[in-house]
Order: sequence, then C-alpha cells, then structure tokens
Amino acid sequence: MKELKTILLSALALLGSSAISAQGTIYDATKLIGSDLNGTARYVGMGGAMGSLGADITTMGTNPAGIGLYRSSDAMVSFGFGNSNVESNFKGMNNQVDHFYGSFDNAGFVYSYKVGNETSIRFVNFGFNYKRTKNFDRNMLASGTYSASQTEQMADMTNSSNASVNELQDNYAYSNQYIPWLGILGYNSYLVNPWYNSKGELGGYDSFFQSNENGHDEVAGVYRNTERGGLNEFDFNIAINVNDRVYLGATLGAYYLDYTRRSTYDEDFTYYGNNAVTGVPFGGYTLDNYYRTSGSGFDFKLGFVIRPFETSPFRFGAAIHTPTFYRINEYGAASINYDVDIYNEDKGIYEAMQGTVFTHDRNGNEWQSETQYKVVTPWRYNLSLGYTIGSVMAIGAEYEYADYSTTKLKYDDGVTMEQETQDAKDMLNGVHTIKVGAEIKVAPSFAVRVGYNHITAAMKDNAFKWLPSNSVRTDTEYSNLKATNNYTFGLGYRGNFFYADLAYQFNTYKEDFYAFDNQYLTKTDVTHKNNRVVMTLGVRF
Repeated sequence: MKELKTILLSALALLGSSAISAQGTIYDATKLIGSDLNGTARYVGMGGAMGSLGADITTMGTNPAGIGLYRSSDAMVSFGFGNSNVESNFKGMNNQVDHFYGSFDNAGFVYSYKVGNETSIRFVNFGFNYKRTKNFDRNMLASGTYSASQTEQMADMTNSSNASVNELQDNYAYSNQYIPWLGILGYNSYLVNPWYNSKGELGGYDSFFQSNENGHDEVAGVYRNTERGGLNEFDFNIAINVNDRVYLGATLGAYYLDYTRRSTYDEDFTYYGNNAVTGVPFGGYTLDNYYRTSGSGFDFKLGFVIRPFETSPFRFGAAIHTPTFYRINEYGAASINYDVDIYNEDKGIYEAMQGTVFTHDRNGNEWQSETQYKVVTPWRYNLSLGYTIGSVMAIGAEYEYADYSTTKLKYDDGVTMEQETQDAKDMLNGVHTIKVGAEIKVAPSFAVRVGYNHITAAMKDNAFKWLPSNSVRTDTEYSNLKATNNYTFGLGYRGNFFYADLAYQFNTYKEDFYAFDNQYLTKTDVTHKNNRVVMTLGVRF
C-alpha cells in the first residue's frame, strides 16, 4: 500500500509538472499554420496559382507533382526587401509604425533525369527547396484611454489560484506551479492587493483599478512591440512524368521556427475615477515582456497533375498535406516598473511606492520560464487548374482548405491539452485560400505576370487569449486577424541558360487587437499594409 501511494503521488507530481510546463495558446499555434505568399518571384508574381502549371520550384510545397513538369534541371535563389506599415486606431487615436527589412526568401534546385521517350515514365525529377514560409518581422504601437485595466486580469488570475499572501511573498513563488507569474508580479508592485473580511481572514485580491460598464473610470494605456523571426521550410521532393499526361509527386517537409517578441504596456492612473476631481495622482506602471519560441516539425505532401485531353493543354491537379507535427520550446520573462500612490489608512495619507520587480529564482536572480509542448496542425487540401495558350500565355487558379479548428495542442509527454484544444474548436475557423494568376509573353524572352491571393480569417470574432490560473505566461496581448489580400505584379526574363524574375507584392489585412482580456475593453482596429519586392536569379541546364 505504501508503494502504491508513492506511485500515485509521483504520478500526480508529473501531471502537475505537465500542467505548468506547457503554456502554448491557440494564438501561438496559428503562427505555425498556413503560409505567406512567398517563393520564387515567378510564383509570387502569379499569386501562387501554379499548382497545375508546375515547373516552378516553389510548387513542391503546394502540389508536389508540379516538379514532374520539369524537363531540365534548375537551380535558383530568391531575395528581396520589404516595408511593413502598421496603423492602429482606438476611438480616433491613431498611431502608425513602419519597419523596413531585407529578406532571403528561398533557394533550391531540381535535378531532372530523362528516362526515355518510349517508356511510360518519361522523367524522374528530384528537388530541394528552402523557403521562408512566414515572416514575423513587424513593429506596432497602440494607445488609448481605456475603461478597463490589465491589473484586473492580474487580480482575477491570482484569485483563481487561491494563493495566500505568504505564497506570493515567498522567494520560491515563481517555482510554485499553482501560482500565476503575472499575479506575483502584480502583488509585488502593489497592483494586486489583498482584502480581508470582518474576521481578519483573507477574502481575496482586488486590482488597483476597478472598471465598470458605464465607463466612468479610465486609464491611459500605451502598447508597443517588436516582433522578429520566421517559420522556415525545407522541402525534399520526388516527382515523375508518366506519358507526358500524368504527373505524380511527393514531398517531405521539415520546418524550423524562430520567433521573438519584446513588448511593453504602460498604464497611467493619474486620471482614475473621481480622483480626476481631487487631483490625487495615482501614478502608473510599465510591464515589459520578453517572449521567444523555437521549434521544429515535419509533414508529408502527395499530389498529382493530369492532362486529361491529349490534344488540349488544360490540366488539373490535387494535393493533400498531412498535419505538421511540431515540438515547441517556449521561453518568457517579465518585469514591472511601478510608481503608484497607495492610501495608508493609519496615517490617512497617500504614500508613493516605486520600484522594479522581475521574474526571479529563489536567490533573487532574474529568471525566465522554459516550457515545451507539441502542436499538430490541420490537414490541408489543394485543388488547382492550369491552361496554356501555346507559349504565349499561362493561366492558373488554385483553391486550398484547412480546418484550423482541428488543431491540437499537447503536453511534451503527448497528453492532449484539453482546454487549449477545446479553445481551437470553439475559436478557430476553417480557412479558405483562393489564388489566381496569369503570365503573358510580350516577347520571346520576356513575360509580364499578375496575380491575386485571398485568405479568409482564421479567428472567430469572439476569440480571446485564455491564460490559466497557474500560467507562467505574462504576455496578455492578442489579435484576431481578418481576411488577407495579396495583389501581385511581376516581370520575367528567360534566356537559353540564365533567367531572372522580379515581383512586387502588396499585402493587406486587418485585426482586432486587445492588450489584455477584459469584458469592458474595446478593441483597437489595426490595419497592416505591406509592400515587398522579390527577385529570383536562376539557371536551367
């Protein structure tokens, strides 16, 4: 019996460890799903609608059979630069931030092996491609006068944890798997304060600020962030040409994630409630957050392209992508710099409290969390059409679908994170992607391209970022992205050996931004306008 008890206690300890060690949210998971419109300049210039047209290295990541249309070997590299413009608007208060960046977009090759003209299999092609699947580089600034405060979320999380004052004050507080880090920071900076009942017993915790539905109490809030990094894809492909009518392909994809966000959120309580009349300054605080994720994953893609009529260049294709299986490492640290006036009931006066608190270990040294979890993305389905008019014109259309609500988050030991996975079911949509593009030869060696790409919203309007009461996460901000539109234009030169392509892309989308979760916090409207130029240099031999 004693041994059984020991085993049960050990199991409970492991479960508790898993609960605190995995803190991924649906907002982290969606960064791993889907892709930006990126690849070769030809692919970008045609809006990505090349699944059935093929003979472009980027297609091994959408429809692997597109590589089967190669009849010669190919090697290329793509690079460029861009500018992201982020404009926020909260009740007429506008902020705008630009960020200029350079990019190394993709590099790859295809080795084309001709089997023969009389055999059923005409070509067997092998390919490799590196692609910057997602680029996270952006800066943002949002501000406004809010009828809610982040300190309320701090207090709510602290109350949910049932932490005692001694536990919040303890040097081991950040090692306690049942207490939220945000609550510890809030308590130690006088933003979360205990209250006691008539018997002198702890009744719970109040935030420094109490919002109300009438919006009479307000704080001035300012949010800033800097995001860097990307999702990188490495594709290994094999494709075959059967009788110049059927093309089959398979791609093994490997992924590497590197993402960093540094953010600050300021709240000024100087004009809080009735104190605007008395002129009592309550001060404010700044929450600094550092958040980083890295990880790797893999998936498998199968596809075909068929030319159904021997006398017609029309062809259609289809592809299926398995879920991508990710293992994620997550890191986070935070600090609060505070300057607030606290009312001393014994003295009957306000006293200024100033200082800086930060996440720390038992010895008082700055400390960051380190957790691991897994993400399984949804299946992806792709249909495409292609048509060529001699060597003068090519037209492509493509449709993709992925049900983001089937995303699964798991602890590092493989156990499903029930709440987070349920959040995905409740708050994420099925996402539709439509791509159309055309290429026109204006001269034997020169071409002009246009394209359009539309991606529907992944998030439902009522989605929010849920942080459990024992969370080590202190970054409360989240954004519900709307539909994305890409407009593209491109130019291309094809010589006997060398080729060069240039593409311009205008990308725009909107999002509803919230610095924290509160029923009285109104969304900030954010508009993204991104301009990008991509150039591809390559050789065919």
